[in-house]
Formats: sequence, C-alpha cells, structure tokens
Amino acid sequence: MISRRRILGGLAGVAMPAALAGCGTRRQAAAVPYYTAPAGSVPSYYVPAETAAAPQPAGPPAPTAGLDAVIDISHMVEVSDFASIRNSNILAVVHKATEGGDWTDPSYAERRPQAEAAGLLWGAYHFGTRQYSGRDQARAFLAVARPGPNTLMALDFEPNDPNPRNTMTLAQAEQFVQTIHRETGRLPLVYTHPSWANGAPYGRHRLSLPQPIAPGSRLARCDLWLADYREQPEMPYAWADRGWRLWQYVADQQVGDGAYGEPSRTVAGVTHCDRNLFAGNASALYRFWKTRHGNGMA
Repeated sequence: MISRRRILGGLAGVAMPAALAGCGTRRQAAAVPYYTAPAGSVPSYYVPAETAAAPQPAGPPAPTAGLDAVIDISHMVEVSDFASIRNSNILAVVHKATEGGDWTDPSYAERRPQAEAAGLLWGAYHFGTRQYSGRDQARAFLAVARPGPNTLMALDFEPNDPNPRNTMTLAQAEQFVQTIHRETGRLPLVYTHPSWANGAPYGRHRLSLPQPIAPGSRLARCDLWLADYREQPEMPYAWADRGWRLWQYVADQQVGDGAYGEPSRTVAGVTHCDRNLFAGNASALYRFWKTRHGNGMA
C-alpha cells in the first residue's frame, strides 16, 4: 500500500515501490532471521523454515499456508470487470477508502456495488497519517467506508515514505482502533510490516516506532494483516501467539515475472493489485468476513 502523496508527486520516470498495489511478483530477498524476543519469551513456533512446515498442535498456521483469494486495490488500479476478478478465483477485495482526515479515494463508492454485485466480499482500508488525530481519522474513514455488517475494515499503519513527518504515531493508531470499536462494535485489521511493528527501522527513510507494538495492546487485539514479501514472513512480536489473518505476500513489479519460478500472479479484470493469503479455507474466509466482532476493549 502507498500514500497518495507519493502518487501526486509525479509518476513519470519513477520506479514503483514494491508496496504499491499490484498483482505482480514477490520481491526476491535474502533470508532475514525471525524477530528475536527477549530470552525465555520466544514462542515455540519460532523455528527454522524446514521445521515450521511440520504440523503444529496449536498456534498460527505455517507461514506459507493459506487461501490465495484476496486482493487489495485503490484508485490507482484500473478495473475493467469485477466479474472477471471473481472468475479468477478471487473471493474478496479490500479497497482504499481514505487517507488522513481529508482525502477520499475517488473510486471507492463507485466500485463497491459493482464488486458486491459480482459476488465479491468487500473491505475498506484507511492509510493513517499524523496530520489529524486518530479519532478524527476513524470518523472520516467510517463516513466514507460506510461499513455494513459484512464489510471488513483495516488500518494501514506504516511509515509515510513520501512525507515522513506525516507518519501516524502509535498513539494515533491506537486511538483510531478504539474509535472504530466504539462506533461499530468491531475491531479493524491492522496492516503492517514486521520490522515496523517490532520497532525496527523500516522504509526509505529508516523510520521506527519509539517502541514495538506490545502484546495485549489495543493494536495487538486486532487481527493482523501482515505485509512481508519474503518466502517466509517474519511474525511481529505482538502477534506471536496469534499469527496473521491476512498475509500480503506479493506486490506489483512487472507482469511477466514469476514469483520464485511460479507463474505470474496477475488477475483478470485489473491492471495490477496486491495479493493476500487468508489463514484458512474458503468457508473460513466467508465466516471470518461476515461474523467478525470486537474482542472487547476498554
């Protein structure tokens, strides 16, 4: 995902970052060790990749397990036919709705009924910034997203690379989540990268949170939408005992490239998009999308 402000800064001659929505390929990357928690606190499933594939009696699914049936898009993606998207074995679309407290994605309202008419599950996400309070951003998001009982909601919480000083703070993100819960009785997903969530430098400007997202915090009570383009994703410490619900494993690079030797991840009906695995099968996806409720929050 990406802030609109980088787009408005001009596209000519600029290489698109991997975080830009796109059904392309996973970025080739050297293996990076899992996050190292304090001694004695590392969950049992922080194990080498060859061991992680073994059946686990409890805890989150193996990193590569999941249903490849969710895409996310914004107005920067051209959509020709939502029926073609659905016929490409895609079951759900998450669309950008808002950014900050004063910007609305111009394609959101028009595309929603089209996607739902094609039989697709619908979701909305907000790109958080620092310019407005978390409460004001949440209310602006709800006014545009107009979430129904079957609308998935998500907060995109990551560095604002085009304008680093306008990066959403941890306190604002928590206030956003709290306001969504108060207004709807449900918790949004939190979209984030493991390095950012763990308080490590991340993004073009190597920004970092003042401290990691803590287990048991407001954000950690939300389901995780993990952004990690490596073969084996790193699990943020705050979600170590729960795992990811969605994993954005691929973003747009070039349509003709394959991901680690696999066929291109293009989807009919769109020029490009991000692809996401869901931690479960199709029946579980429908149940999750349509029956999500809050976990309780003070």
